[in-house]
Amino acid sequence: MTQRKIVAVQASQPSRDGDGVAINRVSLMGDPGTDPVLLVDELRSPFREDFAGGFPPHPHRGMQTLTYMKDGGIIHEDSMGNRGEIRSGGAQWMSAGSGVIHSEMPTQDTQGLHGFQLWFNLPAAEKMAPPRYRDIPHADLTHHIGDGFRASVVAGDWVLNGEASSGPLHELAAQGSLLDLDMNANTTLTLTLPETDTALAYIYAGDIIEQSAQIPSRHLVIVGAGTTWQISSGEQGAGLLVMTGRPIREPVVGYGPFVMNTREEIDQAIRDYQAGVLVQRA
Repeated sequence: MTQRKIVAVQASQPSRDGDGVAINRVSLMGDPGTDPVLLVDELRSPFREDFAGGFPPHPHRGMQTLTYMKDGGIIHEDSMGNRGEIRSGGAQWMSAGSGVIHSEMPTQDTQGLHGFQLWFNLPAAEKMAPPRYRDIPHADLTHHIGDGFRASVVAGDWVLNGEASSGPLHELAAQGSLLDLDMNANTTLTLTLPETDTALAYIYAGDIIEQSAQIPSRHLVIVGAGTTWQISSGEQGAGLLVMTGRPIREPVVGYGPFVMNTREEIDQAIRDYQAGVLVQRA
């Protein structure tokens, strides 16, 4: 087996989106090293005024969103007629496909919020497929307790220290997967992964150590090819989201909430939205 190593580190950037929601963002649009992952947003504040405005109705086409909440609650509503509410530990998945308009708003009783929204790309053959949506409450996730760590398996198939574990979500395109790891201090965990799949992780608590280098929270690491990745936590332990996926290797053109393969397709998405027909195309 070949050992994976961290090949790049990227700090998240403070930003605001939606109706003034405070976020820490790592934009990966078009980065071949993170394909098919396009974006990682962390929403984290104890102050309701940082997120009270939420994300009012807005469109998407050509990509998928995966929202995962650590603390607080989010309500999803969309033009397909779906309404879903998730609270601490739950997830929401949406494949925008040919077009959807949705909103994501904090529940009225949420005073502090900590969650993530990830964007995964869709291959060209699926970008104009009908949109889909799914709620996954915390109780439906797979919870794995190992030697010095706890894992919540949201999506895909994983092997942690030689033990297989699968999450309930298998609809992510390009065989995408998501794992939430909570590691005790000075713990080492080995993930076994398909050799050529993309692998990356966002550290949201504590730090990880590789080759004597300390990588703190609010940083994303990109991991090179190989069959195993050894993750070692530092003195404070570590909390991290690990994402994998099979590279799509197609052109990526992003414009706001739209992700297509060409500028012409982006222009068509904008025209469709302005004409009020974005959600009607098949």
